[in-house]
Amino acid sequence: MRAADTPKALRAGTLRRVWAFSGRHRGRLAAFLGLTVLGAVLTVSTPLLAGRVVDEIVAGSSASTVVWLAVAIAALAVVAAGLGLAERWQSARIGEGLIHDLRRAVYEHVQRMPVAFFTRTRTGALVSRLNNDVLGAQRAFTSTLAGLVTNVIQLLLSLGVMLTLSWQVTALALVLLPVFVLPTRRMGRRMAELQRESADLTSAMHTQMTERFSAPGATLVKLFGDPGAEAGEFGARAGRVRDIGVRTAMATRWFMTGLQLVSALAQALVYGLGGYLALRGELAPGTVVALALLLTRLYTPLTALANARVDMMTALVSFERVFEVLDLKPMIEERPGARALPAGPVSVEFEDVRFGYPSADKVSLASLEEVAVLDRRGGTEVLHGISFTAEPGQLVALVGSSGAGKSTIASLVPRLYDVESGAVRLSGVDVRELSFAALRGAVGVVTQDGHLFHDTIRANLAYGAPSATEAELWNALDAARLRALVASLPDGLDTVVGERGYRLSGGERQRLTIARLLLAQPKVVVLDEATAHLDSSSEVAVQEALTSALRGRTAIVIAHRLSTVRAADKILVVEDGRIVEQGTHTDLLAADGRYAELHRTQFATGDATGDATADTTGDTAGDTAGDSGDSAGRDARVRNSVGVMPRSRL
Repeated sequence: MRAADTPKALRAGTLRRVWAFSGRHRGRLAAFLGLTVLGAVLTVSTPLLAGRVVDEIVAGSSASTVVWLAVAIAALAVVAAGLGLAERWQSARIGEGLIHDLRRAVYEHVQRMPVAFFTRTRTGALVSRLNNDVLGAQRAFTSTLAGLVTNVIQLLLSLGVMLTLSWQVTALALVLLPVFVLPTRRMGRRMAELQRESADLTSAMHTQMTERFSAPGATLVKLFGDPGAEAGEFGARAGRVRDIGVRTAMATRWFMTGLQLVSALAQALVYGLGGYLALRGELAPGTVVALALLLTRLYTPLTALANARVDMMTALVSFERVFEVLDLKPMIEERPGARALPAGPVSVEFEDVRFGYPSADKVSLASLEEVAVLDRRGGTEVLHGISFTAEPGQLVALVGSSGAGKSTIASLVPRLYDVESGAVRLSGVDVRELSFAALRGAVGVVTQDGHLFHDTIRANLAYGAPSATEAELWNALDAARLRALVASLPDGLDTVVGERGYRLSGGERQRLTIARLLLAQPKVVVLDEATAHLDSSSEVAVQEALTSALRGRTAIVIAHRLSTVRAADKILVVEDGRIVEQGTHTDLLAADGRYAELHRTQFATGDATGDATADTTGDTAGDTAGDSGDSAGRDARVRNSVGVMPRSRL
């Protein structure tokens, strides 16, 4: 059974949390309630004046008296209209302010969530919380609260005035009141269940559209997907939402029709008993008219209040879904008194690091994953006592089988996850003691598929350095060997790169992420197989770009091709979450251990042609670096320690 199919009761305390969340708007709420009270008083006053007009006519009073009463009724209508506009303005300010607060709170909170949250959560489901559910919560203040307050006050005033005019007629009118009250509770619960299911299904449709309408998702569907099956799955969800909408509309209509019928029957009773008492001289004709008009002010609020319960339950479901996200605790927090990184070059140290990925129930929600129950598996240790040090300016390479733990080690440096025991230190400071700003400023990462936003080249470049000048942007592009390309574009730096940068080639995207890293000027660079998906056609330009990125910086490089890291200062061989060997390329080959085995296997499986050239070049570059020690030798060694890149569309 899916999460969407399981009806749930509202959590205790949801109303209290809503009230606490609206604290910033309580001044406007007070003004809104004041306007609402005045409007309700005017609404009840009009029937009394109408009854007075009837009495004056029956009594044969002067025409001027009737005219002035009519003028008073018109004046009340004008004032009520003005109050209605002011009341709407206040409720709109409250509602839109609440939307802003909720969206900002959810967005800021989600930004603090660990990477594990995003790897499990369906993007469309999360976006739905920021859109559909926030708007649903806003309705609680812009319409539901306004109607609730107005109708309660109008109901109480109408009832009080009717009792003073004729308690007998009022009592008869209230005989049918239980017909209003009894179905309301059941209707409210059922509507809340339907609303929750509809919200979950809408979220699922949003997720499907988000995934399938992205460039990689659309490509996957075209290559492997069945359009009929895709449309069928989407149609099934849309059909269920349609059915829920029809059921909700009809249930509400049946309910409201019944209430209106009861109201009409009650009005008939008022006219019958009131007319009888008027004929007997016990009531004035105008009083009968006033009672009949006031009855509409009594049953209309009752009808609206019955529906308001449904609206309130619907809004509370939306609030609850928003609070569900806000209640999910971030696993990685900035400690109070977090410190900055000491000045100077930065070393990276792993000391007996042990780590296991968290289970889903610690980082995610079933409703965001669209499952009935979260997977509780996890916590299994995947890194076992990792210890090494990358001295300032050193290049340390991580090699080993797929799934050995190399990327996991790299993710601990920028604190995408926290270790379970041991420590990761930058210049001797535990990363958990550093501020997030210090970490962002110190560590730069280039991943296998450098991500770009659907924005301009300028915006993507300056994302990590918002204060960068025009000259600095062009210098970074020059260092990344992209100046000529960007300069040739009609819009230059203001060219939009498309979603995830798919308007650029793989090599161009990767070099743009390198330029972004150069602008940020980190002291530690992590390359997580940054060249894994690229061919060798753009090797020269990309290697030169990486040379600029790594010059003078501490670097941790994950590489698949062993020949590309042969000139690293230190090579760590990782297997099953452990460092099984470490040393230089020459030392590890001489040891004839796991590294030598990987080296032989790689050359035996077809990489010999590409890597033999790299080996030869690497030997020359390494010898040059070892013999002269000058910058050209260091650059050559770096170029041969970061691999190659794919064909560019430059």
